[in-house]
Amino acid sequence: MRKKNMESHPKSDVQMKEKFRVLLAEDDNEMCRLIASVLRKDGYHVTQCSNGINLLSHLTSYVNETNEEHYDVIISDIRMPGLTGMEVVEGLHRIPKAPPMILITAFGDAETHAAALRQGAVALLDKPFDMESLLDQVRSLLPGQPAASTGS
Repeated sequence: MRKKNMESHPKSDVQMKEKFRVLLAEDDNEMCRLIASVLRKDGYHVTQCSNGINLLSHLTSYVNETNEEHYDVIISDIRMPGLTGMEVVEGLHRIPKAPPMILITAFGDAETHAAALRQGAVALLDKPFDMESLLDQVRSLLPGQPAASTGS
C-alpha cells in the first residue's frame, strides 16, 4: 500500500493576504482608488469609504461588540468631510479589539504627527508617500506577513 504525499504546500503571499481586510477612508477619489488598487494588487480585501461618517458606519460592529464587520487594519485620511480621521482614531483606541489605524495626510507637521500617535494611530504617513512604505506599514501589523522590504 502506497502512502499518499501528505506534504502541505505553502500558500502564496496573495492567498495568505486575501483573508486580511483593510478599511480605507479617503475623500480624494483618485487617491482612494490608487491606494485601494495597490492594496488589492498585494492581495488584501479593501472596503472603501469617502468620508468620516461612512468610515464610522463600518465600525459600528466594534462599538456594539458584534461580529458583523471585521477589519484587520484601517487606513484613513485625517482631513475628511463629516468626521476627521483624527476624531475616529481618538474614539476607536478606547474600544477593545479595535483594529490598528494608519493615518495619512497632506498636512503633516510635527504637532500633527505627535497628536496622531498620542490619540492611538500606529503610524502617520505624509502625502505624497511611497506606496511600498504604506504596504510595509500594513504588513507589519498583520500576523504572518513578510518583513518590511529593505530595497529601494
